[in-house]
Amino acid sequence: MEHVNGSSQKEIRVWCDGCYDMVHFGHANSLRQAKALGHKLIVGIHNDADISKNKGPPVFTQEERYKMVRGIKWVDEVVEDAPYVTTLETLDKYDCDFCVHGDDITLTAEGVDTYHLVKKADRYKEVSRTAGVSTTDLVGRMLLMTRNHFKQGDQEYSVEKDEDIEAIDRLLKKIEIKTGSSKLGQDHSARSPWTGCSQFLPTTQKIIQFSDGKPPKPTDKIVYVAGAFDLFHVGHLDFLEKAKSNGDYLIVGLHTDPVVNQYKGGNYPIMNLHERVLSVLACKYVNEVVIGAPYSVTKDLMEHFNVDLVCHGQTPIATDVGNIDPYAVPKQMGKFILIDSGNTITTEDIVERIIRHRLEFEDRNTKKEKKEIEVFEAMQRRHP
Repeated sequence: MEHVNGSSQKEIRVWCDGCYDMVHFGHANSLRQAKALGHKLIVGIHNDADISKNKGPPVFTQEERYKMVRGIKWVDEVVEDAPYVTTLETLDKYDCDFCVHGDDITLTAEGVDTYHLVKKADRYKEVSRTAGVSTTDLVGRMLLMTRNHFKQGDQEYSVEKDEDIEAIDRLLKKIEIKTGSSKLGQDHSARSPWTGCSQFLPTTQKIIQFSDGKPPKPTDKIVYVAGAFDLFHVGHLDFLEKAKSNGDYLIVGLHTDPVVNQYKGGNYPIMNLHERVLSVLACKYVNEVVIGAPYSVTKDLMEHFNVDLVCHGQTPIATDVGNIDPYAVPKQMGKFILIDSGNTITTEDIVERIIRHRLEFEDRNTKKEKKEIEVFEAMQRRHP
């Protein structure tokens, strides 16, 4: 078999592992980089019990996390219930040459580096962590529910560090939870280089890296879907899989932040347009993304992309300005169907999970940052 650098070698099997909670484009980018180091990418995922013990309660269940990682285009195999500390026995069991992780630190409940064994055996490689996104940051956005992540103009990509207590109060009163201090992922006082929130800077290169760049074949049946796809989750994944099954080439139209806010209200979307683009592009069922797609599916759009079928799920369809049905055109053309993925999870459900377990997640991330700071300061003392 030809190796990634062109030489003839045996198949290189790469191992990655982790929690992969609230799988986002940062996780996907790490896996993309890992896959580039070999031929096959095997991803081990920890169970709920191990994560709760070492890190705190996960947002997604282990079954949801297994499914989400299987849906990432660069993943070849998923190993369920992977050990929290990566061992040489694990690498050998799955015939993996080495382990890959980001350049952040992962610790057990006792403060032990989970990769110390493979590092010592020189079977460990690092890839760059994606700046500007983390599960901690996303949890913080949901708790704060501010609009800072989709500002426009010269503040479009800035991330405000101060919380909005009134916004939290309004949300938490709905489910009778008392407010407290919450600065998850957006704390300007955070000292950990891995937990603290930084700025996500979108580039055309990043989009190119995530895109497969393959146009549809002349014989392909082209399917189009559109939406916010905010906080990409298993509900989205199942919907896209169902939509793709109705054709050969799936195009996803992503609405702009102001448009999403118009029909979803509140402080949605949680993730800005650029973040949502990468999250959707990482899905193995998606072939192309329309960035800033019109809310109403137009005849021009249908003709430009040679769309054969437009699909929508079971969620309510909000009318466009002027009380117009956004799917009127494909319906008139006989190219519209409603599909049922069998999964009823919504972005609002994910936000509600976070809010209901707010104090647990705050405690989890406070402990996580404390451990990271201790390790980081120790590293600085050893290598001043």
